[in-house]
Amino acid sequence: MTARRLAAEFIGTALLLLAIVGSGVSASADGPASAQLFQHATVVGAALATLIVTFGSVSGAHFNPAVSIVDSMFGGLARRLAAGYVAAQVGGAVTGVVLANALFALPPVAIATTDRTGTALIASEMIATYGLLLVIFGVVRSGRAAAVPAAVGSWIAAAIYFTSSASFANPAVTIARLLTDSYTGIAPPAVPGFIGAQVIGAATAWLTIRWLFAPAPELADDILVPRHDRAETGASR
Repeated sequence: MTARRLAAEFIGTALLLLAIVGSGVSASADGPASAQLFQHATVVGAALATLIVTFGSVSGAHFNPAVSIVDSMFGGLARRLAAGYVAAQVGGAVTGVVLANALFALPPVAIATTDRTGTALIASEMIATYGLLLVIFGVVRSGRAAAVPAAVGSWIAAAIYFTSSASFANPAVTIARLLTDSYTGIAPPAVPGFIGAQVIGAATAWLTIRWLFAPAPELADDILVPRHDRAETGASR
């Protein structure tokens, strides 16, 4: 069962990065910048919602180290399994970027040159990550786990458009997008700031979720950790 979970996280994250980078390359081909960004946001949001529906029953469809680590901090995922999730997510993200580059006849690996430094972008990453985790855990703890795919896809699509950083909100995504010198790339100097902002956003979200959304046994994180697998992860409420 663990191998299937890790495979789901690897494949799902790879497909997510394929959607992110591929839609960015396509959208940047022509048209005004605002239209390019809107098209990119719409594709990524739709792809993410679809991937959550597809892989949610296997691994919980995290596709994001921030989600896995926070879920582990709440007891929903064993620490060793969370570490495996993170490794699978990073590996899948890198694979997805390489595949997207190849599909558009770009060099399979090319270090990005897109400058994404600056206080506004760092603040945007904090807010995007904070909001993402609030949406995931808030919807689940409110007893509406079935709405997670639409809610998460909608948040990411919206945040791509309303934040100056275009809402990476995911350390694995940030690392992998180093490897594409395209519309969606991020130059190496910006990566530490983005990941630091994501960590702060995730930690702040964890504190907020603990206070704002009181857990109840009947509202266990079914979408993040499927109920029939909770004994394997050692999760309890």
